[in-house]
Amino acid sequence: MSFEKNLLQMKKLIKKKPAKSESLAPFVIPEKPKYTKAWEESGLKVIENDFGIVFEKKIVYDRNYCHGNFKLKEVFDAFALWNSFQGVHPVSTDGKQVVFFDTETTGLKGTGTYIFLIGQLIWNKDHFEMTQHILADPSHEAAMLYESGLWKPGQTVITYNGKSFDWPQLQTRWTLNREHLPKLSDPIHIDLLHGSRRVWRNDLDQFKLTKIEEEKLGFKRVGDIPGHLAPIIYMDAVKSGNPSTLLKVLHHNEWDILSLLTLFIHTTKLILQEQYLDSSTSSTNIGKWFSDLKDFEKGQSVFEQIITQYGTAEAAMAFYYLGYEYKRIKQFDLAYESFEKSLGHVLDVWEIKVYEELAKIAEHAKKDFGLARLHVEKALELIQKTADLKPLQKDRRTHEFKKRLERIIRKQTISRASAGFDRK
Repeated sequence: MSFEKNLLQMKKLIKKKPAKSESLAPFVIPEKPKYTKAWEESGLKVIENDFGIVFEKKIVYDRNYCHGNFKLKEVFDAFALWNSFQGVHPVSTDGKQVVFFDTETTGLKGTGTYIFLIGQLIWNKDHFEMTQHILADPSHEAAMLYESGLWKPGQTVITYNGKSFDWPQLQTRWTLNREHLPKLSDPIHIDLLHGSRRVWRNDLDQFKLTKIEEEKLGFKRVGDIPGHLAPIIYMDAVKSGNPSTLLKVLHHNEWDILSLLTLFIHTTKLILQEQYLDSSTSSTNIGKWFSDLKDFEKGQSVFEQIITQYGTAEAAMAFYYLGYEYKRIKQFDLAYESFEKSLGHVLDVWEIKVYEELAKIAEHAKKDFGLARLHVEKALELIQKTADLKPLQKDRRTHEFKKRLERIIRKQTISRASAGFDRK
């Protein structure tokens, strides 16, 4: 019997049975931890739901409450600025609940990492309200996740490094409890870390939230616990039943979230109010950001404001980027002047780029080949001196400028020959 016939006979022996739909086992509410009363006596409220218990702490702030240099109510001015801004942006308060959100976890990654604290700050009628939900123990995880309300639609979440850390962690924990919980929402998510890096590039040497608090927000923590100790403190509180040190973790989380709100206020004003200046470096970064977004008019306006406000040395990079804006609209004389003013104040690679742009304008717009040649030769000299370029980069840039120099010399020779012919 052939292989094909054998196969057909075997198929006939196989009886297809309809797959049985597996019904989910009913959720069994776990027992309360033995330390529930002790934690409750420390000031934490016990919330019970269909999935167990979660500890909760609420803090109410008056709208005039100050955190660092800012009053919390200034966030409404920030929202108003975004609502009146004509460009594309994700900040919208129309019918949405804005939530300033941060978590504390038992580790950095992996399915064995639990979120043990979820903190959220919202505006509630006539006051600001922070709610912190604390994991009773891992068996009560679904209770904490449900009570957070993050499954509710129509929210805008504002975080610091939340796109890379907090929200992916939340998604992982939610997935592991998906059989019992409503689906996690997909909110508008604004991560202030990315904006902070754009605004304070070359101005801050690191972007830890505590560093930004001290340097830009006027807030210095006193008596704070290091963030890396938070998981150890939580696990010790669960093991011992004593929540006293855990309350310091809640205070740490509270400061994180209040700083989120004031950081949002500060960066919004920097980006959207030209007269609200932080430093020439940050303002230049903002102008470039607008230019990168193709909002050239706004970018040019920011650069001009910097030049008006600061001296030439501090405004050097603003002159540099303004040169590109003038070049884009074919205002070559103004572009040349702007690039030239940045010389002596920009260094190394930036200075090479300035000479390159000056050479381009001199060659193509001014038709002054002698001037173009001087700029190229200066750039070649700088390439050999700079330590900012790797050997391969030096070779590539040297090759590019030598090609440009050869072309300029040819044009210069032709121009001289033509001038001599005309005199005859």
